[in-house]
Amino acid sequence: MQTSAQPSYTVPTVAMPVMMVAEVQDSLLVVVHDLNRLDGLLAHAMENLMQRFTVASLDLNEPQLLALKELEGVRAGLHAAVTELQFQDMASQLIGHTSKILQGCAYRLASESMGSEDGDAVPFVEEVPDRPNPVTQDEMEAGSVELF
Repeated sequence: MQTSAQPSYTVPTVAMPVMMVAEVQDSLLVVVHDLNRLDGLLAHAMENLMQRFTVASLDLNEPQLLALKELEGVRAGLHAAVTELQFQDMASQLIGHTSKILQGCAYRLASESMGSEDGDAVPFVEEVPDRPNPVTQDEMEAGSVELF
C-alpha cells in the first residue's frame, strides 16, 4: 500500500515590529482620507464649471447672437468642453477603487499582524477589488453621450 506524502509548504512570513505595522496602516488610512478629499474637490470644481458653461451657453443662445456665424466655433468649443468634463466621473471611480484597495490593505495588515482580540471588532471593509482598474477609457471624444 502506497501512502501519498503530501508536501508540506510553509508560507513565507516577515516579522515586523508592531509600531511599524501601525505606522504603515495609519499612512494608508491618511492616503484614503486624502483621496476622498480630492474626490470632493474634483466634484466641486466640476459643478462650478458646469454652472459657468451653462450660463455661457445660454448667453450664446440669445436671439441677437444666433445669427452670428463667428460664434459657431465658440459654441462648438463650449460643447466639447462640457463633454470633456466626463473625466470627473472616471476620476471619481478610480479614486473610489484605489481607496477601497488601500483601506482593505490597511485593515488586512492590522488583522494579519496583530490578530483580533476577544471583543475587538475588525472594521468592515468590502472585498478588495480584484480588477486592477474600474475605468478602461483613457481618452475623451465627442459623441452621442447623454451628459448629466
